[in-house]
Amino acid sequence: AHSSGIHQDGFLKHRENYEIINPEDVGIPSAEIVLTARSGRHALKHHLERLGYVIEKVNLDEVYHRFLTLADQKKEITDNDLLFLMGDGTEGNYNASSIKMKSLKVMMGENTTPEATVILEISSEEKTATASGNGPVNATIKAIESIIGKKPNLKEFNIQAMHGGSDDISRVDMMLLLDGKSYDGYGFSTDIVRASANAYLDAVNKFLS
Repeated sequence: AHSSGIHQDGFLKHRENYEIINPEDVGIPSAEIVLTARSGRHALKHHLERLGYVIEKVNLDEVYHRFLTLADQKKEITDNDLLFLMGDGTEGNYNASSIKMKSLKVMMGENTTPEATVILEISSEEKTATASGNGPVNATIKAIESIIGKKPNLKEFNIQAMHGGSDDISRVDMMLLLDGKSYDGYGFSTDIVRASANAYLDAVNKFLS
């Protein structure tokens, strides 16, 4: 396996310099490249192309930024993680949205009411709100609602873990109901509250678009 950032780039460009034999000659499909926070854009692009994605240069920086955010939370990034990153039945708000989450901080403890402070970017302007709730997710949603000025009904809320490790990615599926119409949202993160916020914003961006 190859995990060093600079080494990965050289390996992908001139792999004959780093491999004594061709892995395919001994029945191994290809040499494994382990993606970490040190991996560069070229390694990420190579892995995504192997999975069937065509990444234009204009979108690579955005993909790489999301990759680094996830890689900072996990030691190694798997193919399933990349599928989540690219939105194959996952986050859904991968493309640039009108509302983006800039910051989320949650305060909670024994015998205290959970409180969430959210910073959203709306049309290049940052807006902040703090709210309390009966749980960290509820507090986060209330903070978002206070910024957007709307309170859709939460009809469905499902959490799914991908692998089962302590640094596992959680996927959250939500359905919001507003003015008689339903809007699905998807989010992922190693943090369930952040995944929930991403899913909520995904649905919000759909009914505000």
